[in-house]
Amino acid sequence: MAYRKALTGFRAESAARSWKKCVADDFRDYLFGAMKKRQARSYIRLQFSAFRTFYRFLMERKGLRRDPVRELELPKAEKKLPLVLTRQQIEELLSAPLRMPKHQAAPTWMPLRDAAIMEMFYSSGLRLGELASLDVAAVDVYTESVRVLGKGRKERVCPVGAPALEAVSRYRAAGNVQSGPLFISKTRQRISPRSIWLILKRYLRHTSIPVTISPHKLRHSFATHLLDGGADLRSVQALLGHASLSTTQIYTHVTIERLKRAYNDAHPRA
Repeated sequence: MAYRKALTGFRAESAARSWKKCVADDFRDYLFGAMKKRQARSYIRLQFSAFRTFYRFLMERKGLRRDPVRELELPKAEKKLPLVLTRQQIEELLSAPLRMPKHQAAPTWMPLRDAAIMEMFYSSGLRLGELASLDVAAVDVYTESVRVLGKGRKERVCPVGAPALEAVSRYRAAGNVQSGPLFISKTRQRISPRSIWLILKRYLRHTSIPVTISPHKLRHSFATHLLDGGADLRSVQALLGHASLSTTQIYTHVTIERLKRAYNDAHPRA
């Protein structure tokens, strides 16, 4: 349906020549017109994907020798900036497990586990799967670090802040978690990534945070707050376990956008 709409839209606005007689300039004019109308880049790229698919069909099935759309350079896709919580929102979320009334049917150590999970998430910027797969032996209180097995089974060591280490210690003592999986369920099995997601969702309902966030948003917040505090990009890349620096650079855009907003709000001649 979207491809048909793109093809009929082009025919409605372009000269009444056949598809086989169209040249690159016809599509270039259409592209400039779409940009002048301030159409979203994603929509423009979707339309030209339809044109390319159609011309591929004409070349394979109808013997057309040249694809005029291939000669065009399209605008780059817009990068969506990740949602980041403020430091005040982080504080409110991390304190939620110990503020909420305890569920009578749940073991008394479970709120302490939930607090430790979220503290560790934000303190070390782990991925959801990395957090769920942690063992007790991975956390070293003496070096204040955690050993993480990331994507591609690459191991990295991440620092852990004092509040997270204290939260983990309180939970382990209350739950008698001495070895094996670090974060366990009520049945004392390793907690699943989905269960962690549901834990976060439950506590979000008891905060003033106006948006629904995923556990990955704590990772986004970790990276952005590091850069806001002066950490260099290479260090943040290593902490996140990114193979490419370009993946980490999205967080610099978040920081720049936050600076722009602060400038526009505060400067008298912004």
